[in-house]
Parts: sequence; structure tokens; C-alpha cells
Amino acid sequence: MCHSGQFRRLAGLRESDSHTIAARQEQLPARLSQRGNSRLKLILFLAVALAMIYLGVKVIPILVNNAQFQDAIESTARFASVNRQSPEDIRAAVLKQAQEVDIPITAKDIQVRGESGHVEIAADYSVTVDLGVYQWTLNFHPYAKNNPLL
Repeated sequence: MCHSGQFRRLAGLRESDSHTIAARQEQLPARLSQRGNSRLKLILFLAVALAMIYLGVKVIPILVNNAQFQDAIESTARFASVNRQSPEDIRAAVLKQAQEVDIPITAKDIQVRGESGHVEIAADYSVTVDLGVYQWTLNFHPYAKNNPLL
């Protein structure tokens, strides 16, 4: 059997080298756990980033469609009194605009009030987004009115 001093001499190590090796061995578990923490943080960051991208792909088109529909009913309300449209004509125009931008709405969901040049249009609808593990229902309430000059 060799003693530790003899082993160091056989291996060509000095006394100071063995202290350095011992110190490194003591630090090794700490460094490995730090590496594990950084890997865990990276995995969590990537999971959150991918979830946000997935959510954006599912929800942003719905929000864009709602914004387009809101613009369309504002334009309809603005020109309805100039074009002397009846509430039924306005409702039909709004329904057509909703279908163009894939809004799930029916004629009964569209409320139109028109009195002496003043027009108000309101519509309520919901869109359910399937996120795989959760069904998220988005409720929209677009509203528009015109303010006649006289």
C-alpha cells in the first residue's frame, strides 16, 4: 500500500498541487448546482417564451378582426345618415362587414338606433379560443355613433 505522500511523488504531484485539487473538488458540487440552476432558468424562459408565442398566434388575429370590425361600424355610422339608410339597411351592412372579417355575429346581435340623423350601432359577440388546456372566451362590445352637425 502506498501512503498519500508516496502516491503524490509517484504521480509527480507536489504538496501544493494536492491542496489545489482538494479545493477544486470541494467547489465542484457548487459549480454543478449553479450550472443546473442556469439550465433550469433557460428551460423555464424558453417554455414561457413559447407559450407567449403560441398565445399570440391564437389571439392576435381575433383582436385584429375586432379592430377591423370596429372601424367598419364607425364608418357605417358616420355615413348612414348621409346615405339616408334605414336601421334594417344599416344592420344588413354591418352584418355583411362582420362576415367579411370573420366575426361570429348574427343580425339579432346587432342593435341599431337611428333618429333624426343620429345613428348608434352596437354589437355584442364572443369568441372562444382553444388553447389546448384551457378554453378562453373573449367578449367584444363594439360601439359606434355619429354626431350630426345639425
